[in-house]
Amino acid sequence: MADSSSETQRKLTTIFSADVQDYTRLMGVDEEGTLETLKRYRDRMSRLIEAHGGRVVNTWGDGLIAEFPSVVEAVRAAVDVQNELAGLNDARPADGRMLFRIGINLGDVIVEGSDIYGDGVNIAARLQAQAPAGGVVISNTVYDQVRNKVAVGFDFLGPLSVKNVAEAVPSYAVRIGEGDAARATGGDAHAAGSPSGAEAQSTKPGPLSGGRGGVLLGQQAAPLPDQRRNLAVLGVIAAALVVINTLTWHGVFWAAWPLLALAYVAAMRWAHLQERYDARLVALAISALGLIGINLLSWHGTFWAIWPLLAIAVVGGLRWARRG
Repeated sequence: MADSSSETQRKLTTIFSADVQDYTRLMGVDEEGTLETLKRYRDRMSRLIEAHGGRVVNTWGDGLIAEFPSVVEAVRAAVDVQNELAGLNDARPADGRMLFRIGINLGDVIVEGSDIYGDGVNIAARLQAQAPAGGVVISNTVYDQVRNKVAVGFDFLGPLSVKNVAEAVPSYAVRIGEGDAARATGGDAHAAGSPSGAEAQSTKPGPLSGGRGGVLLGQQAAPLPDQRRNLAVLGVIAAALVVINTLTWHGVFWAAWPLLALAYVAAMRWAHLQERYDARLVALAISALGLIGINLLSWHGTFWAIWPLLAIAVVGGLRWARRG
């Protein structure tokens, strides 16, 4: 009797393919530093993919394949990824920036365990290869689903030939920032066969993801300045609390508790901004310090924080071992 688990299964899904532009050059300049940056950037990418309901299917070398049940969320994730990574790259020298190219396709795939295969995946990879550094290119099947549902523009790139696929695939560049589409095609946005009129230039804006990094048509987000402004606001609130506590002094420094909470929030935001260390390990360390602070502010002669600190240390140790 045949094992039913060995039967080929198919499904319709949205495939998200990404890789690094000039990865070989970056490795030649600084192999260890490039690998560390790749891990950090791909970790950020994976978190955004999961936040938009997607699943990372596979990673190899500098590449990543993910799938999404929602076409709209796949495009929103791609925009958020490129904006967040652009913010990280702003702090790096021009010749050391790690820029990803992303291709998205909606197609039928073959499912084997947790992996997916087939023309749907191949088309996504071909679209990714056509994308500019820091850009996103989508197939016409994706465009038809998202053109009135996300607040970004699209530029028609013309038909794209894909190996082992009989018909060329019409493709579109997602206009995240100014000039992306022109770099993607070298000026081919008006090639023969492209749609005429406004459709070739942009689509009607719609609601974009409420998450971090979303942009409107032709506007590049700046996540890092926004985060720094948020830290400044937290600092102003903390100063105001100290002043209020001082002016209403009755022998109790009650502001210690809200100050501890503000310090925790600020530290977590800082952890998100920094890129030198593993963000999750930093977050665990901040949580540990927060527990110590709570224990000290509520001190009754018992250092109860030792047990959650032990648990955090174990989780951090496992995380560090996996990084190695």
